[in-house]
Amino acid sequence: MVISTFRKLACCALALAGSAGAVATAATLAQIAKESRCSEKPVRIAGSDMWKCMTSSGVQAFFNVPDTAPEPSAPAQRGNASRSVAVPSPAGFPKVDAGTQKARDDLRRKVLQDELASEEKLLAESRRVWGDGSPQPLPEERANAQAYADRVARLRQSVQLHERNVEALKRELGAR
Repeated sequence: MVISTFRKLACCALALAGSAGAVATAATLAQIAKESRCSEKPVRIAGSDMWKCMTSSGVQAFFNVPDTAPEPSAPAQRGNASRSVAVPSPAGFPKVDAGTQKARDDLRRKVLQDELASEEKLLAESRRVWGDGSPQPLPEERANAQAYADRVARLRQSVQLHERNVEALKRELGAR
């Protein structure tokens, strides 16, 4: 008898807690709608915690109400959520024929190859000037070791920059 009464009390407490949460959410929705200066009843945006309403000035207000129960009419997502869906182009959207696109791709490849050739020349020149990290000191650098070290650091950075550029251009050409 005591266990039965205890279970009844526990069930009542859970039911009250659940309805209190719904009241709190409703109060929160009403409160946020009031703060957003909604002139109409807020409408839930399907499948999210977002709501929208029209303000007295005629502007749509959007706001988020966390922990609201999902909309029952919202369809449940099934399958792989990361799968992309092909969206057709809108009517009147300009289309490019295959020949024109191939010509553009060929031109782009040519430009990238020219950039790669130029960057490889700059890399070779930078490596020659850098001299494997020990270039000949300039006359003004013989008395100032810090000036020499600064120039060697700038030359090393130049070599690294050109190496990164060559790698990036090769990646771009390989991806096409």
